[in-house]
Amino acid sequence: MTVFGLKEALHLTAFALPQGEREIRGGYTGDLLSWVMGRAQENDAWLTIMSNPNIVAVATLTDVSCVILCEGVAPDAGVASLADEKGINLLGSEDSAFALSAQINRLL
Repeated sequence: MTVFGLKEALHLTAFALPQGEREIRGGYTGDLLSWVMGRAQENDAWLTIMSNPNIVAVATLTDVSCVILCEGVAPDAGVASLADEKGINLLGSEDSAFALSAQINRLL
């Protein structure tokens, strides 16, 4: 499934979508950035409530397909434009990380 396909299927908000055709092959849910760096896989959808610029750096290092901000979290000022500049897909949802993880798992 592509990032754009996931956005449409789950009615996600697009904060930055520079690579909407990128494939998603798995997922990772976590908020401790050092933990995510060691465990998220390339082409994962990463679910988090973290919203600061560090998520863009971690997404770049791990090469995830997208970052999904859960529970209605909006990106901090400048994060969406930074994500767009760095080629990171940044989405959002009102749903919990638990609910989104289950939905994504069913779709993949």
